Amino acid sequence: MTTATIAIRAAPPLYSGRAHVRAMSTSLQQSTGRLLIETAGAGFTDISRRVSQWLADQGAREGLLTVFIRHTSASLVIQENADPDVLRDLMTRLDELAPEDGNYRHSSEGPDDMPAHIKAMLTATSLAIPVRAGRMALGTWQGLYIVEHRARPHRREIALHFIGTLKAD
Repeated sequence: MTTATIAIRAAPPLYSGRAHVRAMSTSLQQSTGRLLIETAGAGFTDISRRVSQWLADQGAREGLLTVFIRHTSASLVIQENADPDVLRDLMTRLDELAPEDGNYRHSSEGPDDMPAHIKAMLTATSLAIPVRAGRMALGTWQGLYIVEHRARPHRREIALHFIGTLKAD
C-alpha cells in the first residue's frame, strides 16, 4: 500500500441557482493496493465484499475509488446482485456477441481467447466508484463483479486506488 497526502484548498464559494459549493481546506490522502481473485471460469465473480474490506482497512471515509483489472480477457462491471438470472442472461448475450466459432485469425491461445478479448472490449477494465461514509456508493441491488471471459479458472489481479479523506486515527 502506498499513501500520500495532498493539500487541497478550494476556490471561493460558487453559486448557481440553488446550488452552493463551500470553500474548504482539507487534506486528501491516497492509498493503492491489489487483490488477487480466483475465478471459477466463465461467469461473474462478486468482489464487492473484498473491495469493501480493502476500503475499511485503508480507513477510507469520503472520496473516489478506482478499480482496474490487469487483464485483456476479463473485465469489471457493476451489475444487479439480487437475481442470478440477470447474470446468466448477460453471459448468454455476451456469448452471442462473440461466439467461440467466430472464424477469428487469433487462435493460438485457444478458441475462447479471441472471444474473451472482444467481450472485455465491450465491457470495462476500470471503474470509478464514489466512496461515502467509508462505503462504495453502490445502489441497493448493485454489486461489483469480475467477468471472466475465458472458459477455465484464472487468477486475476485487481489494482485499487483510493483518493479522499481517511478516518482519524
